[in-house]
Amino acid sequence: MVELSADDVEAFRTQLHTLRNELDALLSSTSEAARPVDLGLPIGRVSRVDAMQQQSMLAANRTSATRRRQQVDAALRRIAEDEYGDCAACGEAIDPRRLEAQPEAALCIRCKSGAER
Repeated sequence: MVELSADDVEAFRTQLHTLRNELDALLSSTSEAARPVDLGLPIGRVSRVDAMQQQSMLAANRTSATRRRQQVDAALRRIAEDEYGDCAACGEAIDPRRLEAQPEAALCIRCKSGAER
């Protein structure tokens, strides 16, 4: 497996900071809309159900964004600890193509596949 160069790690650090800023902006911009639907609003039943469904989907998206934000922070800590690019489970190098697709990845493909089974 190819080891990451210092330039590669720096590029991933920049990408991770950009991703963290985007996730922060998303979470900030959706915080108001994520509040529960007020059942006392004078709107029709169908509109209320639609609003509740939209709120539920937004809440799920916010949960996903929060989880990914935590993974980004963990990846930045791994960079600071000079452990970025190494699988947290087996210790082998994570394929750079995987990190290009998901820079916050902590597991190599083999360990991630095993964890999902």
